[in-house]
Amino acid sequence: MAYDNQDVKALGWDDVITKDDEFILLPEGEYEFTVTEVERSRYDGGEKLPPCNMAVVSCLIQTPQGDTTIKNRLFLTTATEGIISSFFAAVGLKKKGQPLRMEWTKVTGLRGRCKVSQRTYNGNTYNEIKRFLQPAEGGTSSATPSAPAAPAWGAGRY
Repeated sequence: MAYDNQDVKALGWDDVITKDDEFILLPEGEYEFTVTEVERSRYDGGEKLPPCNMAVVSCLIQTPQGDTTIKNRLFLTTATEGIISSFFAAVGLKKKGQPLRMEWTKVTGLRGRCKVSQRTYNGNTYNEIKRFLQPAEGGTSSATPSAPAAPAWGAGRY
């Protein structure tokens, strides 16, 4: 099997490494994000959801401390339709009360807002998108570039 990612190179045992760990743990709050990638995947099913298609959406969040990407899994089921709807509304493609055909090829590069919290799993703490937020009434298209949002310091969980 041939490996086709030209940007990744193998390191030798004695090579010099220069990069630091780029993970940034965000304080809980509201942030602006940019969709950088959508991967089509499949979920094998579990206790709560049947086997289904799954979109893995990479959301870039830029802060003064640095940039971080949160991957959010959107399970394509009727049980999770509200979450999918809120994602498309957050990036400006879905209007409240109106049906929408999911066009995943249109979301890369779009901006939206989300509520970020922290999740602990196996002793490690991670960033997690808890909720995609609706654009403000009369707001402009999410495709319009804007400055990164500051976190809502002291914002509680909902």
